Amino acid sequence: MAHPQDDAPGLTFLGKLVLLLFIGACGVGAWWLIAGNRGDTSGSTPSSPKNSTASTPIDTSSPPETGEQTEVRLAYGTEKKRWLTWAVEEFEKTSDGKKIEIDLIPMGSLEGARATIAGEDRIHVWSPASSAYRNVFVDEWQLKYGGGNPIAREETLALSPMVFVFWKERHDAFVAHYQEVNFNTIADALHEPGGWGTIAGKAEWGFFKFGHTNPNESNSGLLSLALMAHHFHDTTRPLAMADIVDPAFQQWLRKIEGSVSGLSNSTGNMMRDMVLKGPASFDAIFVYENVAIDYLKNAEGRWGSLQVVYPRINLWNDNPYYIIDADWTSKDERQAAQTFLDFLMSERVQQQSLVHGFRPGNPSIPIKEPESPFTLYAKYGLRIDLPAIAEPPASDAINNLLTGWQRIRSAR
Repeated sequence: MAHPQDDAPGLTFLGKLVLLLFIGACGVGAWWLIAGNRGDTSGSTPSSPKNSTASTPIDTSSPPETGEQTEVRLAYGTEKKRWLTWAVEEFEKTSDGKKIEIDLIPMGSLEGARATIAGEDRIHVWSPASSAYRNVFVDEWQLKYGGGNPIAREETLALSPMVFVFWKERHDAFVAHYQEVNFNTIADALHEPGGWGTIAGKAEWGFFKFGHTNPNESNSGLLSLALMAHHFHDTTRPLAMADIVDPAFQQWLRKIEGSVSGLSNSTGNMMRDMVLKGPASFDAIFVYENVAIDYLKNAEGRWGSLQVVYPRINLWNDNPYYIIDADWTSKDERQAAQTFLDFLMSERVQQQSLVHGFRPGNPSIPIKEPESPFTLYAKYGLRIDLPAIAEPPASDAINNLLTGWQRIRSAR
């Protein structure tokens, strides 16, 4: 009896070959699916999304914000407060500003030097009003730390000379009596027994009141003493030790310093007090030109106009930016301080320094323009060209100026 399958035609050789290839392909496909589901730890990128977090490399070109910043602690003279505060706010809007935090620490110039040497405030940048105290700072640093240069980088941010600032009404009365404003006539007015009653027939104005900052704490106070010495000796050369210890000069200096008022540790604060409190606080003060410019409009709306007068011999305040090389300043902190310095020297930020009364340290910024404060406020006595600029004093002259001043004040 024949079976049904015996009736089926037999497979040809070609058919058998096709069937074998089909079975093999199925086996390979099954192997590929099983291997893919096991997960690959060899470093290749799997096709399954659920495994991508374990092996996809991070895109370093656009890292996520971590909130971590490099802090730069900057001790600065308050004459730059308005400009630097604006600059920091603008810096924070930049990509660098999102990674670098600038901590502004307002200090008198000499106060900032001593705080930097002490190391307690971990100051990364010291920016006094001028470099007059630079060599003393370096000498004191080396004495404490056994040598080494504490300044890794320095740059001039902006320039500003010294000026007398009077209330306009008082200035006109002063000049009508004394003919001009200088340290000799200031000394005479301070020692006028009848005060303004004798000077201008204005007894209700009281005694003549003149102020400058404390030379022990503020650069402008120190330069006040230096310019008094230059005026007395009628010289623009660097002050010699003989100029400072000259008995005639010390006696003349006592005439002024025995009656000076104010002695704030901050030029900016003293200027602010004059504008805030009016002639009851000061008839005249000796400050940085930029500080006077910054307050000219404020004063006019409160107590009347101010008048700016330049001494015949002047000194530049170069507002240096010193990046400190100390044990507490890391490479990253010094680089961050350099980045902020580059920002401060940019044309836009330097242009803003002019708005605040500085003569920009970037020479590409013009001063003689219609919108310059030197043009807009010329009626207050501002001038661009100065008659004579003295060379800055050496360290020994500065130290002895301060010693002589301290003796005068203690003998009062």
